Amino acid sequence: MLSLNAFLLVSGLLFAIGFFGVLLRRNTLVIFMSLELMLNAAILALVAFSRFNGIMDGNLFVFFIITVAAAEIAVGLAIIVALFRKRQTVMVEQLNSLRH
Repeated sequence: MLSLNAFLLVSGLLFAIGFFGVLLRRNTLVIFMSLELMLNAAILALVAFSRFNGIMDGNLFVFFIITVAAAEIAVGLAIIVALFRKRQTVMVEQLNSLRH
């Protein structure tokens, strides 16, 4: 059986990968995926704490987080598609102005 430290280590690594993906990448789709990776890392930590404390509160909370994340994904992708249709690019450097 894996320890709590192992789950938290994996969660921390996933969060760090997502964080550096947001900071270093310039493609809006990759930035969006990195944000979702950070959210999943937080969910993993929440489930790990819930399991090792022997309560189901964290698991129930995760159910609602995943539900909201699904709506977030739909809205985020719709915004990215609308930006691509308007500007013909998804690169952050070329989306620096909302005037056009």
